[in-house]
Amino acid sequence: MNSTIRASLVAAFAVATTMSAVGQWTGPKPKPTETKEVKYGPITPAKRTDKDMEAFRNYGLGQFIHWGVYAIPGNEWEGVSARGGAAASEWIRSWGGNTVPKDWKNTYDNLYKQFNPKSFDAKAWAKQAKAMGAKYMIFTTKHHDGFALWPTKFSDYNITKSPYKRDIVKEVVDAYTAEGIDVYLYFSVLEWNNPNYMGKAPKTDEEKAQFGKFLTYTKNQLMELLDNYPAVKGFWFDGTWDQSWIQSYEFTYQLEKDLRAKHPGLIIGSRFRNDEHGKRHFDSNGKILGDYEQGWERKLPGSFEWLDGNDWDAVMTIPPNGWGYMKDWSGLYTKTSNDLLDMLMQSVSMNGNFVLNFGPDGQGMMHPGEDKLAKEIGDWMRVNSEAVYGVRHADLPSSKLGYYTQKGDVLYLTVFNRPVNNSIRIAVPKKATMAPIDAMLLKTKGALTVRHADIGLDLDKNTYYDIELPTDFQSTEPFVLKMKLGQPQSKSDKLMDAKM
Repeated sequence: MNSTIRASLVAAFAVATTMSAVGQWTGPKPKPTETKEVKYGPITPAKRTDKDMEAFRNYGLGQFIHWGVYAIPGNEWEGVSARGGAAASEWIRSWGGNTVPKDWKNTYDNLYKQFNPKSFDAKAWAKQAKAMGAKYMIFTTKHHDGFALWPTKFSDYNITKSPYKRDIVKEVVDAYTAEGIDVYLYFSVLEWNNPNYMGKAPKTDEEKAQFGKFLTYTKNQLMELLDNYPAVKGFWFDGTWDQSWIQSYEFTYQLEKDLRAKHPGLIIGSRFRNDEHGKRHFDSNGKILGDYEQGWERKLPGSFEWLDGNDWDAVMTIPPNGWGYMKDWSGLYTKTSNDLLDMLMQSVSMNGNFVLNFGPDGQGMMHPGEDKLAKEIGDWMRVNSEAVYGVRHADLPSSKLGYYTQKGDVLYLTVFNRPVNNSIRIAVPKKATMAPIDAMLLKTKGALTVRHADIGLDLDKNTYYDIELPTDFQSTEPFVLKMKLGQPQSKSDKLMDAKM
């Protein structure tokens, strides 16, 4: 094998290895190398300690719902889907190129006249989310098309102009709140069909006046949402990447202050705004712009250290990039409940929340595949949710078997890879003052034997505890081992080391 071929194979293997783990291709954020003066940086403390933020940290599992007039096309039009050249579901109005239908944007902008979801039942959605185990939900008040699902006074392009007419946002907020599920509102700043919106930074006086009208309109809608739905807990922002918004940093800085003053305790993600140097999510000195990191969309951090102690959540689709309704899932890999539980436990093991997206159809019904996954996840959560809610990262060496979570002196290991010898080995630093002393399976509640196993590896900083699984225990899904932590019962023997 010549050196060129060998180098190519090594590079290919490196790429494959990096991409094999879910979402681990991003890497940690680069650290600023110098300190800059920042006037329009963070408004709230980096680590809020109020009850609203503590509630956010304890959610574990959430639900995202993308719904709007884009549910009518359902990711396709006239037989052409996103796989054939159309834009993805909720982006389909932006369809361009040689496959786009004639007068497409006008066709799309009139779809609201057909939006009449007679099967929509917010209470049924909320009951399903509760049965799945969701503790919070994020709902699209309007997406990039600008169509508002509430009766906004500031635009005629809203739900009252559709055949349905009813306030969908109110129905969702009321139904989920009644089930004890906290509600966050998705809000896209970008609006494709708004004549005052522009992507580029305004330069002339005329352009500045035009975009100034759009900024006022955006503020009015956000304040209106807080007036109409005071039970909401926060905003999940989108469409904030264009230079027009980025260059409006003075306005957006004040707008965040106004929103927080109107709704004390409001939680805002890092995608809302930027500093005066154009840095989004984090300012020029690496400080988070908002209450939690909002950048983990369809990806997960590779290690706890990447997060720098910031709060965060991961939002995830079931089809590869399916946010809005997709009529046809055939030929696509759609994530299984075990895939999603793996991502959930990876998230909560690193102090994050995991938010699963649903895209209802034009009648307000979930996709049958979503119904199936919601039930499977809910069945698992009913047995194992104490390893998900209110837990924190466990400061232990990572395990090949699964993910650790911790709550006080209780340690959980969610096992995805069952060992062939039925012995669960827990690595504990030798300097640790706490170690497993009792163990049980959440699925069976039966007590398990814990045995110290000092395997004597040279220069090993860890010692080990083995927990034996019953030979007759069967499981076709991940299972949770619950351990009580206490004073270590034995110490490692002091034996002579070899001279190296």
